[in-house]
Amino acid sequence: MLFSLLRGQDDGMALVKGGSYTPLYGDKDAGVTVDDFYMDIMPVTHEQYLEFVKAYPRWKRSAVPRLFADEHYLSNWTDDTTPDKAILNSPVNNVSWFAAKAYCECQGKRLPTVDEWEYAAMADENKPDARKDSLFNQRVIRGYETPKSHSRPVGNTPANYWGIKDLHGLVWEWTLDFNSVTLTGEQRQQDNSKSIDLWCGGAAINANDLMNYAAFMRYAMRSSLKARYALTSVGFRCVKDVNKQL
Repeated sequence: MLFSLLRGQDDGMALVKGGSYTPLYGDKDAGVTVDDFYMDIMPVTHEQYLEFVKAYPRWKRSAVPRLFADEHYLSNWTDDTTPDKAILNSPVNNVSWFAAKAYCECQGKRLPTVDEWEYAAMADENKPDARKDSLFNQRVIRGYETPKSHSRPVGNTPANYWGIKDLHGLVWEWTLDFNSVTLTGEQRQQDNSKSIDLWCGGAAINANDLMNYAAFMRYAMRSSLKARYALTSVGFRCVKDVNKQL
């Protein structure tokens, strides 16, 4: 694992106390246990990512292999080290999963798992699980539908129950196991009803909460991604295990 001394990158994390929750897909009775973890309060910005590519030139736009990032990687920058000043404090986008993973690892952090991200993101300002609140879900969906939200500055939304901002409303965010629900061809050939349920029309039928449209949108988005994709609508933030000192 690579480490760097990038200034201030261990600042601005919030503690998320773990627990058990029911994900959109999976065994509704068993649930999923999430351990305590630290999460970046805000998404990584263009300014922070600029510092990263200067410290690690192999992640500059002109140097990164196409195996690790497609042709859209940092395409909204003028050149290798020049993002527009107007977007410096906006969430970095047009970065691949490989690049986001490397950024986090260079600070001794990592990308959040799907379960960690969903667990933190189900909180509103007052409670750790607001998924049954129709107004909360409507607000999340409105944020996804807002045009050019990726160009807005980070940190202008209220912090949620854990003290984390901008999990909704600016960009979609990479997770460590973003394609964990995507099935392989071999799985689809098996006589496995649970596997079949997770793809095509069965996905909605067997979800644990048919009214959670916001979560459906996130899972659909994740299932469409490949690790080398660099999209305008996708950014990221990092997490750290509690047993690693900040």
